[in-house]
Amino acid sequence: MPQQETADRRAEPSVTLAVVIGAHGVNGQVRLKVFAEDFGSYKSFNHGALTLKSAQAGNNGLIVRFAEVVDRNAAEALRGTELTVPRSALPPLAEGEYYHADLLNLPAVSTDGTVLGQVVLIENFGAGDVLEIERPDGKRFMVPMNADAVPEWNADRLVVNADFVE
Repeated sequence: MPQQETADRRAEPSVTLAVVIGAHGVNGQVRLKVFAEDFGSYKSFNHGALTLKSAQAGNNGLIVRFAEVVDRNAAEALRGTELTVPRSALPPLAEGEYYHADLLNLPAVSTDGTVLGQVVLIENFGAGDVLEIERPDGKRFMVPMNADAVPEWNADRLVVNADFVE
């Protein structure tokens, strides 16, 4: 593959779908903490460095085999490795849906025009996503990701209802 094409592909934003949390058995399988509902539909990770051969449910995540990982030592060496795919590989979204990766680092402004900072974290404690926004002075506040608190967002900014700003 020409070097320029490889550089262009790597410039595309990547999205982390899982992280390797350890080896499983002696034949090179790894245990994953998965962040995506449809992990098994992806076959290539980390710009083609890892190719999924099989996946099965485990006690605390998935147990997978990659073509490039042949023994326990190689599997252990992957501990902590994030498994990424290009953003363009994700399925299209319906109106009102979003990927966390699209919201992270977005500039945030209030409905009254005040610059709030940027989205630095997204949590979900069971009742829906909550955005953590870091102000320019380093202080942070949280706001629910719902239509009342965040009436609009796009690829350039996130607008927070002024009533929800701390």
